[in-house]
Amino acid sequence: MILLDGKSLSDTIQQNIIKECATLDIKPGLAVVLVGDDAPSRAYVNMKERACQNVGFFSCKHELPQTCTQEELLALIATLNADPKIHGILVQLPLPKHIDTSVILESIAPHKDVDGFHPYNVGRLNTNLDGFVPATPLGVMSLLESYQISVRGKDVVIVGASNIVGRPLATLMLNAGASVSICHILTKDVAQYTSRADIVCVGVGKVNLITESMIRQDAVVIDIGINRLDSGALVGDVDFANVAKKASAITPVPGGVGPMTIASLLQNTLKAAKQIHCDTSKGAGI
Repeated sequence: MILLDGKSLSDTIQQNIIKECATLDIKPGLAVVLVGDDAPSRAYVNMKERACQNVGFFSCKHELPQTCTQEELLALIATLNADPKIHGILVQLPLPKHIDTSVILESIAPHKDVDGFHPYNVGRLNTNLDGFVPATPLGVMSLLESYQISVRGKDVVIVGASNIVGRPLATLMLNAGASVSICHILTKDVAQYTSRADIVCVGVGKVNLITESMIRQDAVVIDIGINRLDSGALVGDVDFANVAKKASAITPVPGGVGPMTIASLLQNTLKAAKQIHCDTSKGAGI
């Protein structure tokens, strides 16, 4: 059984980003917007801010109260869209219920949408064109590639159909030549799908959702879920101890997909900075 070590790969990617940034005459900038005081969201935002600092990016965090209006949030995004120091904008989800998430995500300039949630980038992903891909699915694909696990011609099951993980991951898998099935809350028998899959990816947020009996021998298991137990320990959606005995490769939680999400966000921010700088340079020469 191979343990898919996302932490080590993430560290390598970040070191490569540091080296590449040293050759550039720009400093990539990421703005993170946090609305409210949700503890997990704050933890994620702080983690992303530290990662930016570690690779030498410019980063700024904008915190708005839970009671802020949609118009106030849109005004902030408009300011960040126009700020030349900012190449990537990330609005931490979920947002308060009185704010329309779709309106907010569509207000982010597509060329600064390093989360890959703008309909423009979603459309480019679905038509297999270059754009910004959501960080977690991109991290999963990078992790598989680094361990030379090809998805081409494989049967892949994705448990979870969110716009943030499940759907874009399914599209990436399809674009890479996999046959993809998506299971969700209305799926009658998840095990019927997972037990026949070469690769199982799960990101639902339910402890021990995937058990040993649901996995075929030598399957690859990608655990994207993250749950905090009463003890304070972090676990995924997979019964790791038992499934690992049967899988040919599996991600740990923590230390698997999580660090790859951070690395992919940094890659997207660097990509955005280079593209914006290139377009600005071309414009200056006209």
